[in-house]
Amino acid sequence: MKEIIISSLDHARISAAINNARSGGINAPINLNPLMEELDRAKILPPEKMPPDVVTMNSIVKMKYVNSSQTMQVQIVYPSQANPSEHKISVFSPVATALLGYRKGDLITIKVPVGLAELRISEIIYQPEAEGDLEL
Repeated sequence: MKEIIISSLDHARISAAINNARSGGINAPINLNPLMEELDRAKILPPEKMPPDVVTMNSIVKMKYVNSSQTMQVQIVYPSQANPSEHKISVFSPVATALLGYRKGDLITIKVPVGLAELRISEIIYQPEAEGDLEL
């Protein structure tokens, strides 16, 4: 399994969001175990040491489907900021969980209604740590 990297700030904020959701802060049934497993196995770095090619919270990421020319662009946000029409997906979603901590060029596999889809992270358009935006 490929190593993933998460900033200490993201780790603390995501853990707090999970605790909030588990204590009734979210009404929809959601499986947070995959996200918790990713947090448990991640290498934790201070935000200022985060490599600029790693997907972090609030990153805007462009991906390309491996078996087609189709692309997808998303921003990983906290559940309260999620807005599919703006391509802002919750960190609790399977796609965001699959992306978090991976690097530009990495291949991810996500479950879609018709099976599995393979996508390559083709570009990190925006990463807060690289821009010094740590208060998002």
